[in-house]
Amino acid sequence: MQGQNGNASMASRKKMFSIWKVIIPVAIGLGAVVYMFLRDAGKENLAEVWDDIHFTWRTWLCIALALVFMFGRDFGLSWRFRALTDRQLPWRHAFEIDFLCEFTSCVTPSAVGGSSLGMVFLNSKGIEFGRATTLMITTLFLDELFFVIFCPLVVFLTPAHEIFASGGATFSHGIKLTFWLVYAAIFVWTAILFSGIIWRPEWVRMLLIKVTGWRILSRWRQQAATLGDNMVATSKELRTKPFRFWLEVFGGTALSWTSRYLVVNALFLGFLPQDDPWQWVILARQFVIWVVLMISPTPGGSGLSEWLFSEYYGDLVPTAGMALILAIFWRVISYYLYLLIGAVIVPGWLKNTITHFHHESSKK
Repeated sequence: MQGQNGNASMASRKKMFSIWKVIIPVAIGLGAVVYMFLRDAGKENLAEVWDDIHFTWRTWLCIALALVFMFGRDFGLSWRFRALTDRQLPWRHAFEIDFLCEFTSCVTPSAVGGSSLGMVFLNSKGIEFGRATTLMITTLFLDELFFVIFCPLVVFLTPAHEIFASGGATFSHGIKLTFWLVYAAIFVWTAILFSGIIWRPEWVRMLLIKVTGWRILSRWRQQAATLGDNMVATSKELRTKPFRFWLEVFGGTALSWTSRYLVVNALFLGFLPQDDPWQWVILARQFVIWVVLMISPTPGGSGLSEWLFSEYYGDLVPTAGMALILAIFWRVISYYLYLLIGAVIVPGWLKNTITHFHHESSKK
């Protein structure tokens, strides 16, 4: 029976990484780009906009800088994985898990996120599954904490007419309302995670079981109990960590997210004249975009990301065509590149995992 369950688990992992998981988000993203091009075709010719772009040494240097920032994102998360596992993970494995988690984010709705299979990836590198689950809950808490702390700071340090007034009154009010609603949800969820893994995990576990005791939520009772147990286990481990540990893992988190945001700053520097918009505004709007994208129903925010970028940054660039071209470069560097990396490393990871599974089964 155990072997059958293991085989079923391996089959489900293969299904999770099927080729359609890559094709669908690519098709959605390309469809959005084509739609926006056709929508603006009467206003300007995108080919003419492209011809007006001159790839100077500064352009190529800034594209390279954008790639460096994306490496900073990967370095930050890999550093965090190393710190969380007390250096048990070598750098190579930490980077591989980072790429696998990012690939998962690319092929699943943004609300699910790359951490949904993180414990599986950690377990495949020798981390006990219960501890791996504990570590992924911790990474989730750190990511949410970053947003809770820095989003209001960035918004309040940026004039309202610079951070929200874009794309017309309807768009401006819509993105502002969506941002604060999603932020409120993140704040509540972070408070729950803090209570569950730092302050009172037993209370949260009891509350989860009590709430899922209602008939309408009873189907999730077992999952709630498991989540509560994991929170209690996480709390026991994290309470023993020194303050230096928290500085290190939160530092890796901040480095990762900030590096991801700075990709857009590098692209603006490379493609716009020297008198380009204030770089702080470009950075501040990235905080808003990524919060809004957290509720995207499409894999990796495909389609919505391209549209949102073009509309939101449209007032900072000369033409709609230029905004669309910047959106394409942004998605190639921060999204499609990870789809490609994932498509390369996932088959090898699956093969090694299957080999390890059969090896362990033969021992039994």
